[in-house]
Amino acid sequence: MKLLTTRRIFAAVGPASLALLAVACGSSSTSAPAVSAPSTSAPAASASAPAASGSSAAPAAATAVLKTDTTKLGTVLTNAKGFTVYWFAKDTSTSSTCAGACAAAWPPVIGMPQAASGVKLAGKLGEIQRSNGTMQATYDGHPLYLFAGDSAPGQANGNGINGFGALWYAIKIGASTTASTGVSGTSGNSGNSGTAGSGDMGENSGTSGTSGTAGSGDMGGSSGGSGGW
Repeated sequence: MKLLTTRRIFAAVGPASLALLAVACGSSSTSAPAVSAPSTSAPAASASAPAASGSSAAPAAATAVLKTDTTKLGTVLTNAKGFTVYWFAKDTSTSSTCAGACAAAWPPVIGMPQAASGVKLAGKLGEIQRSNGTMQATYDGHPLYLFAGDSAPGQANGNGINGFGALWYAIKIGASTTASTGVSGTSGNSGNSGTAGSGDMGENSGTSGTSGTAGSGDMGGSSGGSGGW
């Protein structure tokens, strides 16, 4: 009796319903593959930049090397190359009055002065600050210069030149560096014979001659000695 009932149910449902049931069962057992999320982590960038050198060495101060050399004037102060150095009568011990066209003709000796190896200088070395901020060497309180008219070591063509308002002098080693320094005059000529003539004064700084039987004695030069008879 039960077998007969089952056959009737199968006949009523039909083959089509069984096919649908088989599809439903098959789909329920299929699982979709898992999707892997893309990696969002970017490669680490190198954040360390090369260390920059922040401490730059300060430029070394300029040095003016001085020595001595022999010229037609005698022994004079020169730079390291043997060019004569000069001082300007218009300057002071703390400032230079030579700039512009003057400095082109008389280039300042720039830098802290020091004696060359093996050279002993009796004068005092120093420096002053020029109007443009550079440091100029001094010797015995005189700012130092070269002369554009000297074309070779050992020359002293600038000595005694009157230019830019005052005289220029080479620095003679062992001589006084004052504006009154000059070349001594010659002695006066003896006077003619006479009965009681007295010596006359010279042009500038001679002393009077002595009296005698000869005539008056004349003085020589701007700074000569006493006139003879």
